[in-house]
Amino acid sequence: MKEIIRVELKSKKADPAAVETDLLVVGYFSGSKGLDRTGRELDRRLGGAISRVIELGDFKGKSGDSAIFYGEGRVAARRVLLVGLGEKTKAGPDTFRQAAALAANKAVELKARTVALVLHAAPGGRFDAATLAQVIAEGTYYGSYRYDEYVTDNDDGRLSTLEVELIDSDLQRLRKLKAPLARGTIIGRAQSYARTIANRPGNVINPPALAQEAKKLAAGTPGLTCTVLDEKQMKQKGMGGVLAVGGGSSRPPRFIVVRYVSKHAGARKLPRVALVGKAITFDSGGISIKPAANMDQMKLDKSGGLAVLATMKAVAELKLPIEVYGIIPSAENMPGPASFRPGDIITTYSGKTVEIQNTDAEGRMILCDGIEYAVKQGCDVIIDIATLTGACMVALGKYMAGLMSNDEALARQLKKAAEMSAEKLWQLPCGEQYAEEMKSKIADLKNIGSKWGGACTAAAFLRQFAGEKKWAHIDMAGMDVFEKPKESVSAGASGYGVRLLTTYLVNLANKKD
Repeated sequence: MKEIIRVELKSKKADPAAVETDLLVVGYFSGSKGLDRTGRELDRRLGGAISRVIELGDFKGKSGDSAIFYGEGRVAARRVLLVGLGEKTKAGPDTFRQAAALAANKAVELKARTVALVLHAAPGGRFDAATLAQVIAEGTYYGSYRYDEYVTDNDDGRLSTLEVELIDSDLQRLRKLKAPLARGTIIGRAQSYARTIANRPGNVINPPALAQEAKKLAAGTPGLTCTVLDEKQMKQKGMGGVLAVGGGSSRPPRFIVVRYVSKHAGARKLPRVALVGKAITFDSGGISIKPAANMDQMKLDKSGGLAVLATMKAVAELKLPIEVYGIIPSAENMPGPASFRPGDIITTYSGKTVEIQNTDAEGRMILCDGIEYAVKQGCDVIIDIATLTGACMVALGKYMAGLMSNDEALARQLKKAAEMSAEKLWQLPCGEQYAEEMKSKIADLKNIGSKWGGACTAAAFLRQFAGEKKWAHIDMAGMDVFEKPKESVSAGASGYGVRLLTTYLVNLANKKD
C-alpha cells in the first residue's frame, strides 16, 4: 500500500517577502478597503498584481476564493496564494481553519513541497492568536489529506510529504504560538488517522483487523491500553447485541476497549468519561438487506468507532488530566446461516430483551452493549456516536449531526464543543413519547419504532441502557463522508467527531463549562 501524504508542520521566524517556499499563503477579507501590511509589501514587489486582480473583481475575497501569483524572482516564494476569508465581521476561528485547508489542498494539487502560512496575521489581532494557530494546524491536515493507498498508478506525481511552516517576523509571538500549533497538529493527525481507517474497505478492515489496529495504536501511544473481547468472551459476558449482529459473518465480532488514565492528580476530581462508537465494518443490512445502490459506502458504517479511536489517540498525546474509556463494539452485518432474523428476541448485556423487527437497525444493538459496559465500569458520563439513522439525515441534511441527551448540562457542553470545533450539532428530543414507541409486546424493547421520528426513537432506545448516568447520543449519519471533493477537502471519509469529542474532553479537563 502507498503511504498517505505525510505532513510536517512547524513555526519559523521569517519575513513573508523573503521566505523561500513553493507556496506562500496570505489571507484577504472581502470588502476590505485595502491590503494589510503583508499584502501591500507583496503587492509592491509583484508590481501591483494583487491589487489589480482585486480591482478587476476577479478575486472578491469570499470564503473559498483563491488566486495564484508567481514570484518570478520578485519575492523569494515561487508562488503566492491569496485566500479569501469572507466578511471580516462574520469571521470566526473556522474561517481560518477552512482557509488553511483550502491552501493545503491547493498545495497538494500543485505538487508543492513546501508551504509558508501567514494566515494568522490577517485579522490584525482581532482573534486570539493561540486559537488561530491551532485551527490553522487542524485545517492544514484536513485539506492536505488524500486517500490513495491502493492507487498504484503514480503518473500524477503526487508527493509523499508536505512541509508547512507558520511564519512570523516576531520571534516572541512565534514562541506563544508553538504550543497551540502542536495541539492543532495532534488533533489534525488524529483526524487524518480516523479518515484513513474509515476509508479502508471491508475486505481490509473487518472486526478482528480493527481490533488489531486498536492494539497497534495503543502499543505505540504512551498512556493508552487496549483490551479486546472475542466472541467466546462476549458470550461468557452475555453481550447478545454484538453477537447477534455479527453472527451472520465469517468475520467474527470484537468488543474493543481502549483506556486512557492520566497520572495527574486532578484526573480523580473529574468525571470518568466513556466514548462509545459504532464500528460496523460493513453493513449489508443483514437479512433485511439494503438496496444495491451505494452499498459500497457501507464500509463507512464504522465511522463512529473510528472517531472514538482517533479521539483516544489525541487525548493521550495531549496528556489531558482525565480518565476516558474508548468503547468500540465492532461487527460485520451480513446475511448468513447464523444471521439474526426479524422476529428473534435477543438478550443484551444489560439483561434487557429486544425483539428484532429489522436487522438493518443493527447499530443500536451493538451500542446498547457498549453503553452497558460503560455503566458497569462506573463511568459518570457516557457519549455514544454513530452513523445510526437515515432519519437523522432526512431531518438535518448533511450539514450537522443530531444530538440527543438525558442531561441538559452535558448537551450544552457538547454544543459548545461543536461550536468551537465547527463539527456542528443540532439537539433533537428523545423523551418518553419516543420511548413508548420502542416497547415490544413480547420483549422489553423492539429495535425499530414507527415510520416517523426515527432518529428520536433510536436515541430513546439507547437511553434505556444509560440508566441514571449522564448520557448523550450523537447521530452522525450523513456527516461521515464527502461524496465529492470541495475547494478545501478531498472526497471520502470526513473524520467527523474527532475534533468535536477532543474539544469536549479538553474543555472538561480545563473545567470550561
